[in-house]
Amino acid sequence: MDFEAILFDCDGVLVDSEPITMGVLRDLLAESGWDMPLAECMAEFVGVTVRNKAALIESRTGRPLTDAWMADFYARRNAALSARLQPIPGAHAAVHAARDATAGRIACASGADRFKLELQLQMVGLAEPFGDAVFSGHELRRTKPAPDVYLATAQHLGAAPARCLVIEDSPTGVQAGAAAGAEVWAYCPDARGADRLRAAGATRLLRHMDELAQWLAP
Repeated sequence: MDFEAILFDCDGVLVDSEPITMGVLRDLLAESGWDMPLAECMAEFVGVTVRNKAALIESRTGRPLTDAWMADFYARRNAALSARLQPIPGAHAAVHAARDATAGRIACASGADRFKLELQLQMVGLAEPFGDAVFSGHELRRTKPAPDVYLATAQHLGAAPARCLVIEDSPTGVQAGAAAGAEVWAYCPDARGADRLRAAGATRLLRHMDELAQWLAP
């Protein structure tokens, strides 16, 4: 294997959280005056932070994006995730195969806030394989699509970014991994997103997460 370390995004790669989170966001935005289909909400917000879209939200709702509004979103989101979250099929096999193939040099590098990140990994039984190698873009100067979270993760593992493999699922995340100098493969179960992921810098598409485990098998 040509990689020193394998770095996983979380949402949409390890856990099937995006329809849940986006559903909560869509409903809250609708209550605030911006009603849209779930597919439109996902196209607009998957892979980015809500606060980074503050200007757009304020222009469409006519209301300021307050700390109280964000707290309501987080509370609703966390409750929905706690009730319904499931792992992405094949994620467990992929993570364990990656850990075996790299002698433990794996990490989870997410653009999500730490509470959500750790909640999700615990819920689906994936906290233990990553140990302390769990990084949140919220805690760095810039989050995705900037490369900061992947650079910090590679440094923590003692791996050269150019020798890291990043597994992502959104164009924003792919851009972050590519900007860090890593090779990026994209989990893309729906072929309709393939062109955007390739344009962002993905060099291989995975239709199922089991494909990664199969590729890493000795």
